[in-house]
Amino acid sequence: MTAVLATYRTVLATTGPVLPAVSFLGRLPTAMCQLGSVLLVTETSGSLATAGVAGGALAAGQTVAGPLIGRLADRHGQRPVVLAACWANALAVTALVLAALAHMATLPLALLGLLAGLTVPQVGPLARSRLVALVRRSGGDERTVNAALSWEGTLDEVSFVLGPALVGVAAAVAHPAVALALAALLLATCGSAFAMHRTARVTAPTGSGPDARTAGAAPGPLRRRHAEARERRRTARRDRPRIPAAAHALRVSMALQGAMFGASQAGITALTERLGAPGQAGLVYAAMGVMSAVAGLSLVLVPARIGLPARWRAAAVGLTVLSVPLLFVGSLGALYAVVVVLGVAFAPHLITIFALTERLVPARRMAESMAFLTSSIVGGQALALALSGRLAESYGPAAAFAVAVAAAVLVLCMALTVRFRTRPGSPESTDAPLPVRPAAEAPSGSAPPG
Repeated sequence: MTAVLATYRTVLATTGPVLPAVSFLGRLPTAMCQLGSVLLVTETSGSLATAGVAGGALAAGQTVAGPLIGRLADRHGQRPVVLAACWANALAVTALVLAALAHMATLPLALLGLLAGLTVPQVGPLARSRLVALVRRSGGDERTVNAALSWEGTLDEVSFVLGPALVGVAAAVAHPAVALALAALLLATCGSAFAMHRTARVTAPTGSGPDARTAGAAPGPLRRRHAEARERRRTARRDRPRIPAAAHALRVSMALQGAMFGASQAGITALTERLGAPGQAGLVYAAMGVMSAVAGLSLVLVPARIGLPARWRAAAVGLTVLSVPLLFVGSLGALYAVVVVLGVAFAPHLITIFALTERLVPARRMAESMAFLTSSIVGGQALALALSGRLAESYGPAAAFAVAVAAAVLVLCMALTVRFRTRPGSPESTDAPLPVRPAAEAPSGSAPPG
């Protein structure tokens, strides 16, 4: 336990106390807006179908735009991209609240929900890529890098538990609009603080700023400057490194984990309603999230000799084996027990996927890749929730849980078949350790923050 605490102290010493706080509060609105929009539109329109359309549009926008925002951050740096997205998202969420309170029709609500999803600033994925870059630039070893990913995964888990809980409390005590107003406030303040934090310099793109050959020179004609800008964009596209095939498989695996989240949520909701305790659904889901967060923090105890591919296989086995009992639960006590135990496998899979991606993808596409993983979770969860919700209505909770089990089996199949190339020109193997990313590949652009 002392070694664990020492490792996390090393991670936090790299960031300072402010960055974890503002990154957590900056990502909390993402976890609040999905449920908050559904509750708000249901309350103001009286139509669950309209609420579903607005919430679905928000999820679709986030799924589509997440990788794009990550790509822009890779290309232009996190500071301007996150700052613009935070304020745009705050305004979009505020507009959605006002439109719902004004009892607008389904179409404008859906469009505003889509806009709110498209402008999500992706604080979680960008914080993850920033922290890993900080650790690598400070000379941290792979154990410290894995601890950084575990820390970020835990912050995500806690936000996904606390966000809906805050929405539920606000809806019960006052109105769902209060929760979304709080989300907009957090976006404008803490999201901006994350964007402006001094550590944003560590992810500045290589070669950003004026061309060294023309820096300080008098500006030429407008047409020449436009031609030079077009040539720089063409060069950037040609030099853009490719994503390995294995990284695309990891994105699919993350989408399947999102499907497990969505199907489990639908099954838990259906079962608690059948048992006459619908208010327990949120508590059951929160208990699973808490256990998952604890498991994520404990990953630093895994010996270094157990490589990331082996950890992925072990997590996939855990997801499959521990999800099967969901098919047979029939009481509230059994549901709590099964879901809490299942939570042990969620964070290890999620964190290992992020760690594998960090080792596989080029540093210049790190933010995009991290955002793509988060978007995969959101997309998989939204699709599975829609499908398993209908199955639960027609065939009962076990049908929704069957979707979660099927997703876990597919994760296991992928973990057993995907191969990772250990070094350029070598044969692929899932058993050999992945290469350690050289320090030179860490995102450049400034000295480490002091």
